[in-house]
Amino acid sequence: MKHHDKLARRTALAGIAGAGLTAAQDPVIRVDVQLVNITFTARNKQGGLVGNLTKDDFTVFEDGRPQQINRFERDTDLPLTIGLLVDISGSMYNVIETGKRAASEFFRKVLRPKDLAFLITFGSELELMQDLTSSQTALDRSLSQVEGQRPTRVMTQGPVPTTPRGTRLFDAVYLAAEEKLRHEAGRKVIVLLTDGADQGSFYKPADALKQAHLSDSVVYSFFYYEPMYGSDEGALKRLSADTGGRVFDVTRRGGLDQAFQQLQEEMRSQYALSYSPTNDKRDGAFRRVEIKPRDNNLRVQARRGYYAMAG
Repeated sequence: MKHHDKLARRTALAGIAGAGLTAAQDPVIRVDVQLVNITFTARNKQGGLVGNLTKDDFTVFEDGRPQQINRFERDTDLPLTIGLLVDISGSMYNVIETGKRAASEFFRKVLRPKDLAFLITFGSELELMQDLTSSQTALDRSLSQVEGQRPTRVMTQGPVPTTPRGTRLFDAVYLAAEEKLRHEAGRKVIVLLTDGADQGSFYKPADALKQAHLSDSVVYSFFYYEPMYGSDEGALKRLSADTGGRVFDVTRRGGLDQAFQQLQEEMRSQYALSYSPTNDKRDGAFRRVEIKPRDNNLRVQARRGYYAMAG
């Protein structure tokens, strides 16, 4: 039965990917056609989170034009949906067990009854280990079933050993955003545990980034570097920075626990605002959004824009 369940989950994701191959259409942006919703944090010069600001402390610009803020609030009470995407390729083998334990503790501290989480593993295949749930028990059970792929070293002409299996990072981000997060309300977060190296994805980095924008998802990347294998921190920085997240280096001992703790604190210090854009055209174009604090000593961490898709 266990094998059958895993096969069913794997087949479901394969079907999703197949649909993406045959129907290359942009999905509708999830935000209300009249409103743009932004979740963000503010930090002081020392990098500390600032959680006592008001609507009057910020100005919003879209493509350089000022916008009127309709709603502003501390975001900690909004529903939260988290997708944990775990790279199980051979280069990540040494960190998988630590990641499972740290993730379980993170879910236990962050999730409330109205919040949801899901778990996807990716290597040469994608597998939905746990669908959307608010159950800590279900999440722990699915995490316990995650197994890393043992490294299979093949010497190339150079001195660096490599693994022959693919790592479908961008497929995992695309499908998590499009299939699991697009229709959810409230705050939406993708947490990536990976070295950033992609091999064999159908979707390109730009596709994954666009889908994250369309689903209003913030990407946080937990970057693990194994010297014997290739990595791409730059790809993770682009995904995270453009969606309002950031990259945590979890390579050193204790790095994963620290990263999950910092992410937990960040989620407790978020703001949410919405505005009706002065440009009401829904032409599918990307609109640049900038949130400027009135205090020049503050730094805002927010997504860099959205796609003005038709309703």
